Amino acid sequence: MKISVQRLTSIGVMTALYVAATLACAPLAYGQVQFRVSEILMLFCFLSKDYIVSMTLGCIIVNFFSPLGMVDVVFGTAATLIAALLMYICRGKLGLFPISLFPVISNGIIVGAELTYLFHEAPFWINAGFVALGEFVCVSVIGVIVMTILMKNKGFMHLIGAEEGARAKVF
Repeated sequence: MKISVQRLTSIGVMTALYVAATLACAPLAYGQVQFRVSEILMLFCFLSKDYIVSMTLGCIIVNFFSPLGMVDVVFGTAATLIAALLMYICRGKLGLFPISLFPVISNGIIVGAELTYLFHEAPFWINAGFVALGEFVCVSVIGVIVMTILMKNKGFMHLIGAEEGARAKVF
């Protein structure tokens, strides 16, 4: 399968944006309460399968900086990959807001379990709830608002290579 230079560039740029945005907010990006502003970019998986690759690669890279170590590289990245795949697969069936809940649930459960297993500081449901809360604020509130506005711009949609089936349907 051949991949165009434009697609490869787009994947690389989005990966770099995810990494830069996460590391710029590093004190808020790791731990029990995570506000990874970069997670807004997860909503791009709703628009094109290329962004599944970008978000997964970006997550692998930033999780090397995680205080959870290699556990986060493996399981935190798995949470991102699962959410990204579900977002893309369900995009024709669900609107943007319900799609935005996939990373909230996936990260809440998987990263919440990581925190409970590694640190034993709080029960699983407390850890899962705090991680999910951070994801919800970044992805489902801020991200959905920003992406809804951007998706109305045909030039933007063309620029990012949005695939057919990506509609500005919010709910």
